[in-house]
Amino acid sequence: MAFVVAAPSSGSGKTILSLVLLAWAKSQGFRSQPFKIGPDYLDAEHLTKVSGSRCRNLDIPLCGFDWVKKSFQGYGGQADFVLVEGVMGLFDGVGASDYGSTASVAKYLDLPVVLVVDASGQAASIAALLNGFCLHDEKLRIAGVVLNKINSKRHLELLTQVLTRSGVRVLGHLPRDSQLTISSKNLGLVPAHELDGFEKRYEGLAFLAERHLDLETFKKLLLSPQACFDPVKSLFENENENFFSQKYSVAIAQDRAFHFRYEEMKECLSCLGVELIPWSPLNDEALPPSVSGLMIPGGFPEEFAELLSTCRRSLNEIRSFYGKFPIYAECGGMMLLGESIYDTEGNNFKLSGILPYSFTKSSLKVGYRKMIGINDTLLIKKNELLVGHEFHRWHLVSSPNPLNDSSDQYLDAKSSSLFKPWKMSGYLQLEEEEGFSNCLLHASWVHLHWASNIKLAKRWRKSLELVITQ
Repeated sequence: MAFVVAAPSSGSGKTILSLVLLAWAKSQGFRSQPFKIGPDYLDAEHLTKVSGSRCRNLDIPLCGFDWVKKSFQGYGGQADFVLVEGVMGLFDGVGASDYGSTASVAKYLDLPVVLVVDASGQAASIAALLNGFCLHDEKLRIAGVVLNKINSKRHLELLTQVLTRSGVRVLGHLPRDSQLTISSKNLGLVPAHELDGFEKRYEGLAFLAERHLDLETFKKLLLSPQACFDPVKSLFENENENFFSQKYSVAIAQDRAFHFRYEEMKECLSCLGVELIPWSPLNDEALPPSVSGLMIPGGFPEEFAELLSTCRRSLNEIRSFYGKFPIYAECGGMMLLGESIYDTEGNNFKLSGILPYSFTKSSLKVGYRKMIGINDTLLIKKNELLVGHEFHRWHLVSSPNPLNDSSDQYLDAKSSSLFKPWKMSGYLQLEEEEGFSNCLLHASWVHLHWASNIKLAKRWRKSLELVITQ
């Protein structure tokens, strides 16, 4: 069956409750499959780390209804237990609507909801809050509530009595505990790999579940759906395998600075005979030998700007690669291709210099984006529609002295002319031309989910073919 962990608002404890249940399931020898509603990378990293299974995003605006159901049934059916962590507040969707909200996904997949509520400072009024959520949408099934940040035994008894009288089932509580606090940074939780002693930190979570949660009820709620198949492979089942008999290798940046990517990108390419080979620019590595392309996902390059600026071998490798082989860069990956990054103190750190722009701190830009192709590019055709997600705090500034000397081999006539790939728009956002493209480059602020449109993987593979055959 599985269930959805939801809350009245962000910061109520959805991730903590999810981690507690996943840690308990793992301690009992169960294989769990976590899902995360929305485009979030950071929560998903934590769920992956604790469960041992790659967390999958269920994102209706980004991926569409068909993929959300296919992903849930396919990956969920391979596990013993399945848990879906919601996004923001239960009914918060795109703009003022509930499109893409936790509630919309729960209803679409016909899953019950467990609400987790920050109970600090709450007494009898909590009944009004939860009754409002239970009655707001009659199509939703609210299985119960978990009370977070309980101060004392007396506090728990008071709230349980109030909610039981109101007909709301209490499925347990989480106390105030240092183990149940995860620090945040500018875009969300601190990445899982940055937490000291991550494994030891979460060893005690299973004990908290046994001590404070109604595990007999949660065992039933966690049961997985019946279907079991490989969702990504099913997308390519009608493709001619002989057509993709030629194999290709592509380097992908993967380290503490660059780690925002959906696993489905790798899996889609694998179905087409393209292997992604991890590469760390932060460790000043040379590109893997014999690769035919380069992918640089998002992350936090600004936090490592000074160190990246000293990684001359990696930066030179990118410069040498540019104009000869395809490069795909999202958000933080695009920043690595720029002239430089200005940190919050005004220090300027030089990077690869392929794009004649520097990056400075700015206001938060976040939301789903619709892109209409302006030109035919590596990934999109003219007048074609794609949907992506933007999430960053950076602004492009034209560099006064861009690195565009024609004597540099990587800036040849074939590849140095850049153009905008698409017009981008979003909720309460004016349409604008965005990104950088040429015959061998795609760089943009926008994150794409490659399982949402298999043309992305097929066109990327086609760009590898064209380079190799030239």
